[in-house]
Amino acid sequence: MHVVMFADQHVESLGGAQVSMRLQRRFLERAGHTVTVVAPRMHRPVPADTAYVDLPSIPVTPDREYALSWPGIRTDRFVDAAMAGRPPVDVVHVQADFWGAFIGHRYAARHGLPVVHTMHNRVDVGIEATAPFPGLVLRVLNAWARRALRRAIPGRGGEGGHDGWAYLRRLARLSTAVTAPSAHFARRLEAHGALPAGGSASGVGSASGSGRAPATGVGTASGVDVVWNGIDDDILDAALAAGPAGRRPGRPRFVWIGRMSPEKRLLPFLEAVAASGIDADVEVIGGGAQLRTARRLVERSRPVASIRFSGRMPYAQTLERLAEADAVVQTSIGFETQGMTVFEAASLGTPAVVSDPDIAAELGAGVWSVPDATVLALAEALRRASADIAAGSPVAVDPTIGERFRQSSRTAAMVEVYERVRA
Repeated sequence: MHVVMFADQHVESLGGAQVSMRLQRRFLERAGHTVTVVAPRMHRPVPADTAYVDLPSIPVTPDREYALSWPGIRTDRFVDAAMAGRPPVDVVHVQADFWGAFIGHRYAARHGLPVVHTMHNRVDVGIEATAPFPGLVLRVLNAWARRALRRAIPGRGGEGGHDGWAYLRRLARLSTAVTAPSAHFARRLEAHGALPAGGSASGVGSASGSGRAPATGVGTASGVDVVWNGIDDDILDAALAAGPAGRRPGRPRFVWIGRMSPEKRLLPFLEAVAASGIDADVEVIGGGAQLRTARRLVERSRPVASIRFSGRMPYAQTLERLAEADAVVQTSIGFETQGMTVFEAASLGTPAVVSDPDIAAELGAGVWSVPDATVLALAEALRRASADIAAGSPVAVDPTIGERFRQSSRTAAMVEVYERVRA
């Protein structure tokens, strides 16, 4: 089949959703399908690729990494002209939250095509974490969605409300199927009515019926389908083959990986390391605006543990660090719609200290849970984990996650959704 994906940003730009889309495309093509990706043109050199439809765009960040394409008649005509010489489209897969979503839904409506919409972003939490006036931003965003969608799709897209859930409901109700990368995000979407056209959260197998994703990592229901984002089979196999045969002697080794911004809660983690008094090696991988503050915090608190800031790393090297670590530490709460790092770690056999109860429930095993959002609770969890590791009895990871998280299995699950909406 021919699947057309719509994105907010070019898939060669930085970002987890972009990495996931590149991976999805590769494994769909391995399975014999055709993929076209429609996204704003980048304002730096990118590899030429016939699968990309690069929309006219304007840069929206100082480094020109990200861009915006305006949803309207001119963009509609550009997309239609670019798609005219390609094979007939079977499914539109919207993997965008903003202008890419509007453009994708408009395209599907013009051509009478089924839409699978993957909700990657909890819009309310994301905007609150990044915008100075989140309530005003959400009002403007909802107004923009009404204007962009209602005119192009008469009688639809007119969902009331001004918050983040109203916005997601509007997009969901234009879709034939809605997918989410975790059971906990799917449950929230269902609870707030962000369901596909004709959908109901009461169907057998919907995310609302279980605290965890099903054994396959996909739920097929009349509500929201749960399809995890996955890991490249080849990279996982290489990391497993290169990984240590056993634990190296030494102090417990913890790793924290992520963007250094407030919603990721790096600073509370560093405070908890100091408060815990653990005798351990701690590595912090990533970069961001809080790096300087984080370094000063460590200098001031003088923890017993050694803390090393390693900066950004290539993906394969990051997986090596995960495989070598005794535990990965996840500290954001309520922000992640999946939490990829802990699943990558579990696939390599590495357990996790997890602050977000939803992510802990999704993993099911191999977790030291943090009972609340306080620094003291995180410090106590770090002490428990450190003691278990030092005693040679860390919590055991669910051995099925490695297979359920492979991209080949995720692609097979998504193809089931495609085939259902085509029918």
